[in-house]
Amino acid sequence: MWPAWERNSIRRSARGSESTCPSWWRRSARGTRSSWRSRQLRRACLASLGTAVRSVPELERQWATLRDRTDRPFVINHTGRPFNPEAFAATLAFKPAAISFHMGIPRDLIDKTHDRGIVWLQTVGDVEGAEAALEAGADVLIAQGTEAGGNGGWIGTLVLVPLIVDLAGDVPVVAAGGIADGRGIAAVLTLGAQAASLGTRFLATDEMAIDPSWKARIREASATDAVKVPHAERVMPPFTLPQIGMPFAPRALRTPLIDQLASEPDSVDPAAVGPELLAAVRAGGGHDLLPFAGQSAALVRDVVPAAQLVERLVVETTQALERAHAAIFTD
Repeated sequence: MWPAWERNSIRRSARGSESTCPSWWRRSARGTRSSWRSRQLRRACLASLGTAVRSVPELERQWATLRDRTDRPFVINHTGRPFNPEAFAATLAFKPAAISFHMGIPRDLIDKTHDRGIVWLQTVGDVEGAEAALEAGADVLIAQGTEAGGNGGWIGTLVLVPLIVDLAGDVPVVAAGGIADGRGIAAVLTLGAQAASLGTRFLATDEMAIDPSWKARIREASATDAVKVPHAERVMPPFTLPQIGMPFAPRALRTPLIDQLASEPDSVDPAAVGPELLAAVRAGGGHDLLPFAGQSAALVRDVVPAAQLVERLVVETTQALERAHAAIFTD
């Protein structure tokens, strides 16, 4: 994504250093050597690990395993639904390249993160949240449109990204929500984002440790199958940090539980379903209850290795940008 992870380096990259994505995408499409392309692909991607509902020892094992397997930077994600202070303290001690945060803009945690030399990526769903994140010192804004799976806001990506780009100045903006192929990446780059974040598309990869039926549902889903979950507070953990703007709400593929929450929310017993969902997620399941996925599931047609997907995305993005250029600059 970016070649270095000091805050100043991120901002230089966002202004157009040699590692910004469009330049090397164009070169890779013209048949340069595979070893060079492989190095550039590795530099183009940034992995993220979640912390929700996991114990600190389990998280520390995951982080250590990933650090043993790669010398590339990666992100550890935290959330305000609920916020886990023990996991956050462990993250600071582990000192990843970056921390991303969702559903809450805690200035005190941003300051602690910066004191450790760690970059802060803040997910926002509206202008109010972006303004607060910039004021609090976020290094990168992730503009997440309502199409996204999991907890997301209420504004479409096509509208939200340029709104946040116009506000952010020299702070890099990553676009998220509704992006599953190179056409989507190309689109958000032309909107002014410096990068794209893909979630649902990577659920449908060989390496993703979720139930195969969850992957199959993503592959078979239409865009309208991915719905905002009504009355999610009855089955999901509460927000434990102050929320700015309209609170995020989860999006998932429709299930009998979601239909029941929509039609008869009072019939869903939080004391029974909440622990059931939590236990299922911790065991690698939950797909029969709340299979988080975004509307981009409609664009997912296969389950492939992650490396193959990344190469495909590069080619598709290059082709989409070249088509756009040809459409504008015609003879």
